[in-house]
Amino acid sequence: MSPPLRFGIVRNQNLPLADLLRHWGFFETLGFDSLWQADHYQRPSVPDLPFLEGWTLLAAMATKTERVRIGVLVTSNTFRHPALVAKQAVTVDHISGGRLELGMGTGWWEPEHRAYGVEFPEPKELVDRFAEAIALIDALLRDDPATYDGQHYHLRDAQFRPRPINGTIPLTMGAHGPRMLRLAARYADRWNSHGTADELRERNTRLDEACAARGRDPREITRSLYGWTLKLGLDPWSSLDAFAEMVGCYREAGISEFLVEAPHERQFATTERIARELIPKLRAEASEM
Repeated sequence: MSPPLRFGIVRNQNLPLADLLRHWGFFETLGFDSLWQADHYQRPSVPDLPFLEGWTLLAAMATKTERVRIGVLVTSNTFRHPALVAKQAVTVDHISGGRLELGMGTGWWEPEHRAYGVEFPEPKELVDRFAEAIALIDALLRDDPATYDGQHYHLRDAQFRPRPINGTIPLTMGAHGPRMLRLAARYADRWNSHGTADELRERNTRLDEACAARGRDPREITRSLYGWTLKLGLDPWSSLDAFAEMVGCYREAGISEFLVEAPHERQFATTERIARELIPKLRAEASEM
């Protein structure tokens, strides 16, 4: 049986707060499963425009939503000590009533790091640090107190209270390369990636292989697309046909969740039709397979 289809929106925080609040309210009313923000000092595609900080804004958004799952897609490990990320996550988890999805990635946009004086190591060390960060966060969420001794991060009898509302917080990992996919096979509840359908099909297969090597059921990990318009090669919000084309293309690559870059406000009428007419039809078709 095919996994159920899920749909979410990534609303970059490059708008005034009042507009962001209105957009989030609109998207939740339409029934999307999840809403996400980014983790940047400045938006990579338009770095000269205003951009609000992701985690503090997410705490505010948690108070303005009721049903929808919320998260940061994805938190840059280079910006904060992982113990602070874990504490932020539990705090937003409590504010939201247990609706948080914890998104984590290595960090990637080097110009941003240079501009703000944030260390950006070579790829091997970047992944080394990320692997330790995920292990440390996992220890904090499992153990109280927690101890961890790595090369880059350390805990010693660290009490971690309060605990997550539902006992733990689902982990989303942004992962593309072989080593990151192996880490996803070990820790992730959701694997998220962007690229062409062929690229995601190949990564999806490698994730299955990594799960098999660990003895983990690959069906435990949600396969999730970050529908970044520049990478998709089409605008899925331009029409119902365009959205359906995106879903059909990536479903064939093994994707069951679509986290799509937010529509422009001029596209909201089409977005409403997609949410109310097309998505129920796509869900029903998937449930019959």
